[in-house]
This record gives sequence, C-alpha cells and structure tokens, in this order.
Amino acid sequence: MTEYRCGAALIDPQAIVHNLRQLRRLLDPPGPQAAPRIWAVAKADAYGHALEHALAGLGEADGLGVLTLDDALHSRRLGWNGPILAMGAGSDLSALEDPALHSLHLIVDQPDQLAELSRLQPLQAPYVWLRHCGELHHAGLQADEYRKAYHALHAEVQAGRLAGLGHLQHYAGAENPEQLRKERLAFHELISAMPGPVCTENSAAVLSDHVSARATDWVRCGIALYGISPLHGRTGRSLGLRPAMTFQAPIYATQKLCGGQGVGYNGIFRAKRDMRIGLVRCGYADGYPRGVQGRCVVGIHGRMAAIVGRVSMDTLTIDLSGHPEAVPGDVVTLWGPGGPDIESVAGWAGTISAHLCVGLTARVPRILRGQTPCGV
Repeated sequence: MTEYRCGAALIDPQAIVHNLRQLRRLLDPPGPQAAPRIWAVAKADAYGHALEHALAGLGEADGLGVLTLDDALHSRRLGWNGPILAMGAGSDLSALEDPALHSLHLIVDQPDQLAELSRLQPLQAPYVWLRHCGELHHAGLQADEYRKAYHALHAEVQAGRLAGLGHLQHYAGAENPEQLRKERLAFHELISAMPGPVCTENSAAVLSDHVSARATDWVRCGIALYGISPLHGRTGRSLGLRPAMTFQAPIYATQKLCGGQGVGYNGIFRAKRDMRIGLVRCGYADGYPRGVQGRCVVGIHGRMAAIVGRVSMDTLTIDLSGHPEAVPGDVVTLWGPGGPDIESVAGWAGTISAHLCVGLTARVPRILRGQTPCGV
C-alpha cells in the first residue's frame, strides 16, 4: 500500500502521446493532400497538467500554443525548441526582440498591435496570424478591420518584416454541427479573396467533423490532447482518447454512523442504517467542486464508492459499506483511470471538464506517474 498524506494529480505523458497520434490519424487524408499541422495548445499550465510534465508527451506536435509571450519564454526555458504560437500576447510586443522566442507565431487581434509591430525590429521576423472575431467576439477584428489589417500586414510580409501571414478564427459553437458549418462558411467567405494559410479548427471541430478539419493548414488542439472530450454526452474514452490526469487522495480516517445520524455541514446526508464512512483528504480547497449533485462516486480498490454529505474545504466523505477492506491510508481516485471519468464529475458539478483540470489548486502537486506521491 502506498501511503498518501495529501491529494495529488498524477500525469501520464504517454497518454498525451497516444492522444496526439489519435488526432493525427483523424486528420490524415486518404489521398495525396497534406495533413494539417497541429498546434498543441498548452494554455493555463497545460490545462492544469503542469507544462513541464505535458511537454514530455508533446514532442511530436508541430508547434506549441500558449497564451502570452512570457509563457512562450517559459516554454523555451523548459526545452521546447519548435514553433510557438502566442495566442494572447496583447499590445506590448517589446519582448519580440528577445531572440530566444523564435521561431514565433503571433496572433494579431487588436488594431494597435499593427503599429507596435511596425516599430519593432526583432532579429527574426515573427509569423503573424490575423484573428477574426467571428461569433465568439472574445477577441479579433470585425470584417472591415480585418480586410484593412490583412493588406497592411501583407505589405509587411512583402517587405520582409514578417515571416508570413495566415488567417485564424476561434469558433463559438464547434461542438454543434450546424453552428460549426455556419461559422466555417462565414469565415471562408470573408477570406476568399485574401490568400494565406488557415487555422480555425479546435478539438471539438476536429472530433465532430475531421473531414472538414483536414482542409485547413493548422489545427489547434487543446483539451483532447489531455484525453478529455469537448463534445456533450461523450467521454474521451469513447473517442479513443486516454486521460492524462488521475486525481487521487487518501482516506485519513473512518467513522461509524448509526442509523439517523448525519455527516458533514448542515447534515444534508443522514444514514438510513448503520454504516461506515471514509474521510478523504480532499475538498474544495484542492479544487474538487463543492456543488456536486446526484450519485457522485470515487474509485477505491477497483470499485466505486458514493460520496455522502457535503464537500467541505478539506474533506469529502464516502460510503464504505461495500468496502470492508478499506482502511486509512488507502487511496481513492476522484477522477481518471480507476475512478469516474472527469466528464462525469463535471456533469455532477454542472460545469465542464476543463474547469476542473485548471481549477485544481496549488496545494495539489502534479506528479509524473511513477514518481513518489507527496508526503511519502
């Protein structure tokens, strides 16, 4: 028995390798057409998996997608030598003059970035992707602004001040086939008279319509790389993906409840009979969602045990009636292999799986699978 004294997220880089290869198989066209290249999106510390661990599984990606220029520099320090896409660099682009960044691809989604780019003289010219706001409207240029910016940036490419220019959009509803078709059509109509490579497809678009995704030049895959489904009603496993994160925590004590006794704050659960419960060293301070509802379970010894009572800051309680062998020190799986799928936990909490991954707090160490857990 391995004794844990705290919760831990175990990260499996080989699962990421598998998922990347699975996405490549989907994108590989049957004829002579070249398959699109893959940006491995690693925003938010690789979706909460820890970038330094995730990079061990991302080596076969064609490029790495991060948010800021600081994130790009951090990726270089961790040893990533391939292209990097800065997806939210903002208007202060002075860091572009640091040669360690290159080769760098930069998303331009604000008019004031154009003036900033024209003032800088980096040793290596960045490749620029112009972003249309689309129906998401989180960032990007409206159609008229987009056309003007394209022609201005195209002139910079011809003058040798930029390495290249492509078209980029982020879908608002890639998991909805009809919405996805509508957004694709509108964007391709906008750029029809403006040559350049296209980067529009995300994990949901690739998994819901990989045939159309093959027609683009680059795809941006994030959540699917970590074995998690972006599609409603599907799990990563059902899509041929392997979860890269296993979230576990120890039982630190057991207690007996008599029939009629409650457990947890406000006694929202009351035992209908005598039962034994396990106190698990995990709560909402670790990032486990407080608001889970319904028959929520964890895995222990290859079987499931129900969560009973309210999740507190540091503890959740589980029904051990069907687990007479369970003792303090035993490890339960909150999500991942050996426990419930993360998509199920997200459903019980009324949120999405990505929220759970990035919501794990700093007191939950991310540990490469096979390393010693915390506190041992």
